[in-house]
Amino acid sequence: MEVPIGFFAKLWSLLSFLPFFFLLLLLGIIKAAVIGPVAASIIFFGNCAVIIGLWPAHFVWTYYCVLKTKRIGMVLKILILVCLPVPLLLWLPFGVLGSLLVGVGYGFFVPLIATFKAAGENAIDKMSHYFLDGCVDTIKGSCTLVRDFTDFSFHSYFSLMDELSEAISDEETPIDVKLSVLPTSLLVSALAMPLDVFMITGVALWKSPIMLLKGWQRLFLDLIGREGPFLETICVPFAALAILLWPLAVVGSVIAAFFCSFFLGFYAGVIAYQEDSLRLGLAYVVSIVSLFDEYTNDLLDLREGSCLPRPAYRKAQIVENKEGIGNNKDRNEQNTRKENDNATKATNRKRLGPDRTRSTIKNSIQELTPIQVWDWLFRSCELNGKVLLSEGLINEEDINACVNKGECKKLSLSLPAWCILQCLIRSARCNSYGLLITDEVEVTNSSWPKDKVLNWILGPLLIIKEQIRSMELTEEEEECLRKLIMINKNAIPEDWNETGYPSCDNVRRAQLQAIIRRLKGIVANMTRLPSFRRRFVNLVKALYHDTVSDGGIKETMSLESGESENNHIQELLGNPANNDNIV
Repeated sequence: MEVPIGFFAKLWSLLSFLPFFFLLLLLGIIKAAVIGPVAASIIFFGNCAVIIGLWPAHFVWTYYCVLKTKRIGMVLKILILVCLPVPLLLWLPFGVLGSLLVGVGYGFFVPLIATFKAAGENAIDKMSHYFLDGCVDTIKGSCTLVRDFTDFSFHSYFSLMDELSEAISDEETPIDVKLSVLPTSLLVSALAMPLDVFMITGVALWKSPIMLLKGWQRLFLDLIGREGPFLETICVPFAALAILLWPLAVVGSVIAAFFCSFFLGFYAGVIAYQEDSLRLGLAYVVSIVSLFDEYTNDLLDLREGSCLPRPAYRKAQIVENKEGIGNNKDRNEQNTRKENDNATKATNRKRLGPDRTRSTIKNSIQELTPIQVWDWLFRSCELNGKVLLSEGLINEEDINACVNKGECKKLSLSLPAWCILQCLIRSARCNSYGLLITDEVEVTNSSWPKDKVLNWILGPLLIIKEQIRSMELTEEEEECLRKLIMINKNAIPEDWNETGYPSCDNVRRAQLQAIIRRLKGIVANMTRLPSFRRRFVNLVKALYHDTVSDGGIKETMSLESGESENNHIQELLGNPANNDNIV
């Protein structure tokens, strides 16, 4: 879309756009008013039934696992048992209130956004999309949310508690607290929470008018000039909607700062405990307000730093300040570097508007989204599962146990672990900088989705990939690993004696077994994500259908070459439209 040049061109672009936007907004509000109560009722009553129905089991099982666990020392265990009724009792009202807010928000915004999204679709009959999009999908999505919440409450929560109650190795030290330091840390937390809540909330309220005006200024300038988020046709409705909803974003940021201030204040007690100092804990109370003020200044492009004091609250910081790190030359270099960084930041701020006008949807697609990585994993599990099923490494008993009895633990760990290991081996063999999902798609730090949960996964996988690269696996070892990761125990090197593994080096075996155990540990954490169980059960049902259909398995033998898998996954990643119906 070309950016209009000149005052009259920009004015005509604005005037011609506003009626279209308000008509879509009115239609979206009407759809939300009709569909929203139904979706909100499904989410509210469904989640409340799960919360209230499972609450007695959660209460009893949580106490049982905390009493049984050896990972927590006696003092900390007693403290947890005394304090545990508070979160367990608060879970009922907060869970019900959260279900209500999620239901209302989902039921209202999903039909509204779907109406605007239809404006960017390349459909022949757009009028029908304006009226129909977001109606049936919202009802189905609300049912999916209830199912995922049920899976998380029933399977993921009990899985976490079971892991807590598992036996620990002799080398592992239980987590405990020192009674001598505990009163000091509790005193600091009690003093810090009211002070930090008052100060941080005050800073947020003080900066909220600036945030409101600056946000509106930026959005209106982009609207008039059709720049930034208003450049692409598909983004225009959402960006215009952001102008109307920007006050809600400001109010939400203030509320978020208020709730976060409780945790920041409580963390002062943690600092006092870690540093074993009342003074350093109180110093953190002052420093965190200064850090929050500086963060808001950077967010709003205000002056650098903060006018509030920032005392050191770590002993290491005090030692560094006393020693005076480096000589005068080093300090001058640091000051020069800081000035250069500030100049660079100022330059970037000035270039923010023009640079954003050059961004296009085509360039943004190069950065994968979490749902695309998630889709790759399940698509890879489906394709590799068919091959493993044809080779007998996955048997009908495992599939029947998962489909009919819900016992998917064995299959849900081994199959994704093998798919990830196959990706790591391929990436190591090709000397890839990141993770080579297909021959044409490489996941790196720049293209990896900016998601906290996925960031915790990427780092360990890159380390494992480098370990595999240094081991230089042979083709015979790679082929044997498929069998070992699916059906064999991997506790000690002797477990591989009768498996036909080509190497007799126990050190090499132990290294590979450690990699397999670590991958299964990563997958075990992934299985607790809300949508994992639902999608994996659907995947196993597809494999179950192949076991009972004639010729269903034979058609998948061509996947061994890897070409079909690459083509299927490349099509999935290259066409974001395929992800619209996958939650």
